[in-house]
Amino acid sequence: MSSMLGIKTDKRKQSLYFPEAMLQEIKEEAARLDRSLSWIVQRAWKTARLEIKRLPSVNDIEDEDEG
Repeated sequence: MSSMLGIKTDKRKQSLYFPEAMLQEIKEEAARLDRSLSWIVQRAWKTARLEIKRLPSVNDIEDEDEG
């Protein structure tokens, strides 16, 4: 659909590493939903990104220790 609209998507290959138990859960959800692992991870990111952006950065934590 995106190519029909003239929207280009970046499909570079990227390796990600997950703990074995987490990867197994992702695989089970992918099978349950009949979706790819990539789709599951992308949806998880889209769902969680605002919450993740609220987490303090490492620099924020170090600044508190200096004060």
